[in-house]
Amino acid sequence: MQESILLQCAATLGMAAVPVLELRGAIPFGLAFGLPPGLVFGLAVVGNMLPMPFILFYLRAVFRWLRRRPWWGKKIDWLENRAHLKGRMVRKYRVLGLVILVAIPLPGTGAWTGALVATIFRLPIRRALLSILAGVLIAGGIVTAVSCGVISML
Repeated sequence: MQESILLQCAATLGMAAVPVLELRGAIPFGLAFGLPPGLVFGLAVVGNMLPMPFILFYLRAVFRWLRRRPWWGKKIDWLENRAHLKGRMVRKYRVLGLVILVAIPLPGTGAWTGALVATIFRLPIRRALLSILAGVLIAGGIVTAVSCGVISML
């Protein structure tokens, strides 16, 4: 029984760290296991934030390295163009724009996209991390509230 709960917690935390799914997928997943909403929220926030310092510190270097490979150069250009399109609000409002971009719990937004945009626009890492954290907390609250409401209706 205890092992099962630990595995469910680890799965929820791990799912939140994965791009695209992030906490938008991890919170309903954890709640479906029957884990308490507060625990699921905490696990999802921590899991979603775990990769962010590494992305913010190393993404530029990784992009430079990948650009030297012919196949990857076009993929990196596409990713940067996408970040510029997603980052209009960040360009205009800087830190507040980044919080809003991360806080909207829809596909194409979230912590991973926020970290990419922050890196492209060269936002200071400390500000970017705090902005991403604020956005993740807001998104986590929204997703938890909606998921608890949906689950209780079932």
